[in-house]
Amino acid sequence: RLAQHAHSLADAHRVYPRATRKGARLLDRFEENARALLQAYRVLSEEVQKERAISPAAEWLIDNFHIVDEQLIEIREALPPGYYRVLPKLVGGPLADHPRAYGIAWAFVAHTDSRFDPALLELFLRSYQEITPLTIGELWAVAITLRLALVENLRRLATVIVEAREEREQADKLADKLLELATRQPAGLIPLITDRIGRREKIPRALVVQLTQRLREQDPAVTPVLDWLEKELAKYGTTIEQMSHSEHQRQASTQGTVGNIINSMRLLSTLDWQEFFESVSLVDPLLAKDPAAAYADMEFASRDRYRHVVERISKGVKVSELKVAEAAVNLAEQSGASQGTEARSAHVGY
Repeated sequence: RLAQHAHSLADAHRVYPRATRKGARLLDRFEENARALLQAYRVLSEEVQKERAISPAAEWLIDNFHIVDEQLIEIREALPPGYYRVLPKLVGGPLADHPRAYGIAWAFVAHTDSRFDPALLELFLRSYQEITPLTIGELWAVAITLRLALVENLRRLATVIVEAREEREQADKLADKLLELATRQPAGLIPLITDRIGRREKIPRALVVQLTQRLREQDPAVTPVLDWLEKELAKYGTTIEQMSHSEHQRQASTQGTVGNIINSMRLLSTLDWQEFFESVSLVDPLLAKDPAAAYADMEFASRDRYRHVVERISKGVKVSELKVAEAAVNLAEQSGASQGTEARSAHVGY
């Protein structure tokens, strides 16, 4: 299914004809996400210091924030704006004007629930390139765009975690008020809950669950509040039990995804990206057809130098990198046929 999705994505992606189009600034988007993550970490850490209960997902984030912080530092060091400015940019869609490599990374993260598996990523990129070949620069950009996508997904979840915490805090304050009112003025319960909740367009799920937990098995005088809440939720086609089940599912799902993101960040820092690049590159196996049989025996730095020349020629004459590599191999084969494969001109480097 992942391979099929890669095919569909490659079919759907359209890029601007000129790779030099400036496009959206990934660094600005990243810094915004970094600030939001740091703010969420501070808010949740403050809750822990006050010895207040936090969700399992929040615990994951706090306990492993040093890994997140390391990723933020690595991204800043590896995100030169000039390099990403020349990557092919997407036309249309939610990621319009962003590098195609970023769109691919986002799709992979979304369809694996942020769980990084090098074998799956290799499958995904190979499948994508069965429809649309990627440039050398785009394949190198996968490492950093994956990190960017994971950071953005973590920021999204951190925002949800903090908002749910705020909703539970509101529920606790309301529960305290209701329980206090139940002993003094029971008639004021319904007007209070109506004023606090009834005017909202949508009742927050975390608030309902926390409020219900606080009020159940308490003073029987608050039972009308639970009845009112049940009737109010019926307007939205749901019940307290359904909301509670849904909220617990959301918390479990969030915890799982946060855990996946943290583990993926850790794994991304240990992967041999040079080896991975050559496993998904389409240019590399072409150059390996070198009639002199020298290219494949070179060290990585030498092969990489050759690929940079392919990039430079491709941009200069405005043809694909694959065509440049094919032309070099064809010329070397012609020379090998006439002068023998021992001749220097039978090597793609010549």
